[in-house]
Amino acid sequence: MLRLFVNRPAPRSFACVCGAALLSGCAASPFATAQVDPASPVAADVARMARASRDYPSFSEIPPLPADQRPLREFGRAVDQLEVASARLDRETAPDTWTLTGTERFVSRAQAMVAPGGDSDASTTAASEAFARQIRERATPPPLPR
Repeated sequence: MLRLFVNRPAPRSFACVCGAALLSGCAASPFATAQVDPASPVAADVARMARASRDYPSFSEIPPLPADQRPLREFGRAVDQLEVASARLDRETAPDTWTLTGTERFVSRAQAMVAPGGDSDASTTAASEAFARQIRERATPPPLPR
Protein backbone atom coordinates (compact mmCIF):
# COMPACT_ATOMS: atom_id res chain seq x y z
CA MET A 1 0.00 0.00 0.00
CA LEU A 2 2.81 2.41 0.80
CA ARG A 3 4.36 1.84 -2.63
CA LEU A 4 1.42 3.74 -4.12
CA PHE A 5 2.56 6.96 -2.47
CA VAL A 6 6.25 6.77 -3.34
CA ASN A 7 7.33 9.51 -5.77
CA ARG A 8 3.77 10.60 -6.32
CA PRO A 9 3.07 13.97 -4.73
CA ALA A 10 -0.63 14.16 -5.67
CA PRO A 11 -1.81 11.05 -3.74
CA ARG A 12 0.41 11.96 -0.82
CA SER A 13 -0.98 15.48 -0.57
CA PHE A 14 -4.53 14.18 -1.03
CA ALA A 15 -4.03 11.72 1.83
CA CYS A 16 -2.67 14.52 4.04
CA VAL A 17 -5.62 16.81 3.25
CA CYS A 18 -8.13 14.00 3.98
CA GLY A 19 -6.41 13.15 7.25
CA ALA A 20 -6.37 16.79 8.32
CA ALA A 21 -10.06 17.15 7.46
CA LEU A 22 -10.93 14.08 9.50
CA LEU A 23 -8.93 15.24 12.49
CA SER A 24 -10.34 18.76 12.36
CA GLY A 25 -13.82 17.31 12.85
CA CYS A 26 -12.71 16.09 16.27
CA ALA A 27 -11.45 19.51 17.35
CA ALA A 28 -14.70 21.47 17.17
CA SER A 29 -18.05 20.03 18.14
CA PRO A 30 -21.13 21.76 16.75
CA PHE A 31 -23.14 20.49 19.70
CA ALA A 32 -21.06 22.25 22.34
CA THR A 33 -22.15 25.72 21.25
CA ALA A 34 -25.70 24.84 20.17
CA GLN A 35 -28.29 27.23 21.55
CA VAL A 36 -31.85 26.27 22.37
CA ASP A 37 -34.59 28.64 21.23
CA PRO A 38 -36.17 30.03 24.43
CA ALA A 39 -39.58 30.12 22.72
CA SER A 40 -39.42 26.37 22.10
CA PRO A 41 -41.85 24.26 24.15
CA VAL A 42 -39.00 21.95 25.16
CA ALA A 43 -36.52 24.68 26.14
CA ALA A 44 -37.16 24.26 29.87
CA ASP A 45 -36.75 20.50 29.68
CA VAL A 46 -33.53 20.80 27.66
CA ALA A 47 -32.03 23.25 30.15
CA ARG A 48 -33.05 21.11 33.13
CA MET A 49 -31.64 17.92 31.59
CA ALA A 50 -28.39 19.63 30.54
CA ARG A 51 -27.76 20.83 34.11
CA ALA A 52 -28.75 17.58 35.81
CA SER A 53 -25.83 15.51 36.96
CA ARG A 54 -26.31 11.90 36.09
CA ASP A 55 -24.95 8.88 37.87
CA TYR A 56 -23.60 6.67 35.11
CA PRO A 57 -22.91 3.01 35.85
CA SER A 58 -19.36 1.82 36.16
CA PHE A 59 -17.89 -1.43 34.88
CA SER A 60 -17.90 -2.86 38.41
CA GLU A 61 -21.71 -2.60 38.47
CA ILE A 62 -22.19 -4.94 35.51
CA PRO A 63 -23.86 -8.09 36.84
CA PRO A 64 -22.10 -11.44 36.43
CA LEU A 65 -23.22 -13.91 33.79
CA PRO A 66 -25.98 -16.28 34.90
CA ALA A 67 -24.71 -19.64 36.13
CA ASP A 68 -27.52 -21.63 34.49
CA GLN A 69 -26.66 -20.48 30.98
CA ARG A 70 -24.75 -22.84 28.71
CA PRO A 71 -21.28 -21.72 27.58
CA LEU A 72 -20.79 -20.16 24.16
CA ARG A 73 -18.90 -23.22 22.91
CA GLU A 74 -21.97 -25.35 23.63
CA PHE A 75 -24.01 -23.08 21.36
CA GLY A 76 -21.45 -23.68 18.62
CA ARG A 77 -21.59 -27.45 19.16
CA ALA A 78 -25.39 -27.37 19.01
CA VAL A 79 -25.23 -25.47 15.73
CA ASP A 80 -22.76 -28.03 14.34
CA GLN A 81 -25.06 -30.89 15.36
CA LEU A 82 -28.01 -29.15 13.74
CA GLU A 83 -26.10 -28.66 10.49
CA VAL A 84 -25.02 -32.32 10.47
CA ALA A 85 -28.62 -33.44 11.07
CA SER A 86 -29.84 -31.11 8.31
CA ALA A 87 -27.30 -32.50 5.85
CA ARG A 88 -28.25 -36.07 6.79
CA LEU A 89 -31.96 -35.28 6.32
CA ASP A 90 -31.24 -33.70 2.92
CA ARG A 91 -29.28 -36.82 1.90
CA GLU A 92 -31.98 -39.20 3.10
CA THR A 93 -34.86 -37.33 1.45
CA ALA A 94 -33.18 -36.46 -1.81
CA PRO A 95 -34.98 -37.45 -5.01
CA ASP A 96 -34.69 -41.15 -5.94
CA THR A 97 -33.62 -42.18 -2.43
CA TRP A 98 -36.90 -43.81 -1.34
CA THR A 99 -39.88 -45.59 -2.87
CA LEU A 100 -43.31 -46.62 -1.72
CA THR A 101 -43.21 -50.40 -1.58
CA GLY A 102 -44.82 -52.89 0.77
CA THR A 103 -47.90 -50.76 1.36
CA GLU A 104 -50.36 -53.67 1.51
CA ARG A 105 -49.99 -54.07 5.27
CA PHE A 106 -50.51 -50.33 5.76
CA VAL A 107 -53.64 -50.38 3.59
CA SER A 108 -55.16 -53.38 5.38
CA ARG A 109 -54.47 -51.85 8.80
CA ALA A 110 -56.02 -48.51 7.75
CA GLN A 111 -59.11 -50.24 6.35
CA ALA A 112 -59.50 -52.25 9.54
CA MET A 113 -59.36 -49.04 11.58
CA VAL A 114 -61.95 -47.29 9.41
CA ALA A 115 -64.48 -50.11 9.11
CA PRO A 116 -63.92 -53.00 11.51
CA GLY A 117 -65.24 -56.10 9.79
CA GLY A 118 -65.04 -54.39 6.40
CA ASP A 119 -67.83 -56.49 4.81
CA SER A 120 -70.88 -54.81 6.34
CA ASP A 121 -73.75 -53.34 4.31
CA ALA A 122 -72.74 -49.84 5.40
CA SER A 123 -69.62 -50.01 3.25
CA THR A 124 -71.32 -50.94 -0.04
CA THR A 125 -72.00 -48.48 -2.81
CA ALA A 126 -75.75 -49.24 -2.89
CA ALA A 127 -76.08 -48.52 0.81
CA SER A 128 -74.15 -45.28 0.37
CA GLU A 129 -76.39 -44.20 -2.48
CA ALA A 130 -79.51 -45.00 -0.46
CA PHE A 131 -78.21 -42.97 2.47
CA ALA A 132 -77.42 -40.03 0.19
CA ARG A 133 -80.94 -40.22 -1.37
CA GLN A 134 -82.51 -40.26 2.10
CA ILE A 135 -80.52 -37.18 3.18
CA ARG A 136 -81.49 -35.31 -0.02
CA GLU A 137 -85.18 -36.04 0.60
CA ARG A 138 -84.96 -34.72 4.15
CA ALA A 139 -83.11 -31.57 3.14
CA THR A 140 -85.17 -28.43 2.66
CA PRO A 141 -83.96 -25.58 0.51
CA PRO A 142 -83.47 -22.20 2.15
CA PRO A 143 -86.31 -19.70 1.82
CA LEU A 144 -86.25 -17.32 -1.12
CA PRO A 145 -85.09 -13.79 -0.34
CA ARG A 146 -87.90 -11.23 -0.29
